[in-house]
Order: sequence, then C-alpha cells, then structure tokens
Amino acid sequence: MKLLTVFTPTFNRAYCLHQCYESLVRQTCKDFMWLIIDDGSTDNTKELVDKWKKDNLIDIEYIWQKNQGMHGAHNTAYESIKTELNVCIDSDDYMPDDAVEKIKTMWKNRGSEKVSGIIGLDSYTDGRVIGTKLPSKIMTSTLFDLYHKYGVSGDKKLVYRSKLTKRFPYPIFEHEKYVGLAYKYHMLDQEYEMLLMNEVLCCVEYLQDGSSLNMLRQYRKNPKGFAFYRKELMKLPFANHEFKFRQAIHYVSSCLLDKNYLFIKEAPNKVITTVAVPLGIILFVFIKTKTRTV
Repeated sequence: MKLLTVFTPTFNRAYCLHQCYESLVRQTCKDFMWLIIDDGSTDNTKELVDKWKKDNLIDIEYIWQKNQGMHGAHNTAYESIKTELNVCIDSDDYMPDDAVEKIKTMWKNRGSEKVSGIIGLDSYTDGRVIGTKLPSKIMTSTLFDLYHKYGVSGDKKLVYRSKLTKRFPYPIFEHEKYVGLAYKYHMLDQEYEMLLMNEVLCCVEYLQDGSSLNMLRQYRKNPKGFAFYRKELMKLPFANHEFKFRQAIHYVSSCLLDKNYLFIKEAPNKVITTVAVPLGIILFVFIKTKTRTV
C-alpha cells in the first residue's frame, strides 16, 4: 500500500491538467497514487486520463461523478482514499519534484496519531511563497492558531491522515455547488495539531475560471452552503468574539440571499448575530449589487 494519495478534483480542466500529471511523473519518490475526481467534465478529461493510465508511469485512479462542486468532489475523494495520508492538488496546480519525498521523510521522522497531518507551503509558479512562511520556533499548531495567533497569511498546503478526513463530510445542498472546505479542517483543529514544514509542497496558478477569483458569485449562488459554513465557525470553542462577529455578518448576509428570515432563531449565538444584522444587510446589498448579472 502506498503512503500518500494525491487527489485532484477537476471540472473541464483537460487543457491544464497535464501540468499536475507531469509534476507527479517527475516525483523523486513514487510512494503515492493519483486519485482524480472528475466532477462532471464534458471535455476530453477522461480520454486524457485513459492515455496516462496506459502509459503506466504512475498509479492513477479515475472517478467520474455528476457535478456537485468542489466540496462534493472532496467528499468522494475522502470516501475512496485507502492510503494513510492524503493531499489535495488542484487541477491548475502542480507539485515540486521532491514534494512527495519531503512529505514521506517528515511523516517517517515525526508523524504519529497525536497529530492530524502536516502543514506545508504553497508558492506561485515563480517560486515566491504565498503569504508568509510558518513560524520557525514551534513544531506543531492548529490551522486556526497559525492564522489567528501567529499571524500567518496566505494559502498553505495541508496533508492529512486519511482516517480523519473521512470524518465530517460536507453537506450537499440542492442546486448549490459550494461549501467552505475549511469546515472540515476547523473540526479537526478541535482535537489535533499539525506538524509544521517550511517547504513548498504545491505551486499554484490562479486561473480566471478558478473559484478563488469568483467568490462574490459563489456567495450569490450558494447561500445555504455559506450560511452553514459560517454557523459552524461561530460554534468554534477556541474562536474569540471578534472572529465570531465576522462570521455572523457573513451568516446574516447569506441567510438574506437565501430569503431565510429565521436566521436569528437558527443562529448558534443569537446575541452576536443580532448585533451583526446591520453590517450583514450592508454586505447583502453589496453582493447583490456586484453580482446583478448572475
């Protein structure tokens, strides 16, 4: 059994998926398999993957499903993974040649059931680290503390124990395609810290059709998913009032987009939510104005 599953959710990305594939072929350590979750592509993704499977340069598993959005593809991946560790590399990203080797070495030397996995770095394709590096004076941390206690910024690459990522599946809402992926990570933060590794594990290219550049449209199209996500973040026992207030603002806005006017009754913290209503209304109007053509 391989140590690591690299899984890639993809939707009509045949034109760029080869970069991820080629980076995996170049890996100095082959103790991994590549799991591709095709979230309803209508391009030539399957034909491309079939060719790579015939080349037999790396172990590949391909699963096609009806389009459910990124979180639905993650659900399918976690249900299917059999290796001890997993990492998500998006269809427009790729791994440095020694990334798998570094993950394996780190896990062999320091991995245990006391941690949920490894946090590494993302970089742009020119090698610049996205945001800040990880603090050098600590060996473990939760993802939440990195951003809210130690001042870390920018996307980071998460390698998780697969046994744990099978927990907390993302809910699927009819006619919606988005739930914040960090929901699962914050749930695991309540029980485990992660090993810190100041090494680049993923090179990122933000494409125009990527979800990170279309967030306002995502808000408009997926209000139930966003409201669920914000409610869960308001429940986090280690979050301070300022953090929960910010979540409440977004929760109010998403509920208004969903025409759910029972949001105070359904809120996990009714006082904070009530105080957040005016700013939530302003955010609601802003999103509606900016996304009139959606």
